[in-house]
Amino acid sequence: MTLATLVLAFVSIQRLSELVLARYNTKRLLAIGAYESDHEHYPLIVSLHVAWLASLWIYGRGAELNLYWLSVFAILQILRVWIIATLGVRWTTRIIILPGAPVIATGPYKWLRHPNYVVVVAEIAVLPLALELPYLAVAFSILNACILTVRIRAENRALVAEA
Repeated sequence: MTLATLVLAFVSIQRLSELVLARYNTKRLLAIGAYESDHEHYPLIVSLHVAWLASLWIYGRGAELNLYWLSVFAILQILRVWIIATLGVRWTTRIIILPGAPVIATGPYKWLRHPNYVVVVAEIAVLPLALELPYLAVAFSILNACILTVRIRAENRALVAEA
């Protein structure tokens, strides 16, 4: 088994685990009166991430890893954990609004309004670069930028409407 295969297995397990956590948190939030906002674009986000990971498996599993970009990716994973821990039960992959709850302003949210999206943007570019797949980094970064434009606007609208 190559190091690239181990990295891809780690990322796959991580993403599946996060989906389980997100679903659990979503159910908990909905049970206490939260609601989902602007869900129409969600299938596009899921499709993009599935296609990104599948492409990495197809083209990168036997690649020689670029250790510089792999170390950048490792730092991004630490930031990802920090973001999820900061949001706690409010972390989910959907736009879930909990009426009356204040916007999180601690941890990385002290400095950025959407640190999770900054990390996701970087991950989508950096992991393909670590696998020496620059064309995938560019292609998926462009697609992600298009979808995140819709997503961030929807999330900001929902947050403003609730405030």
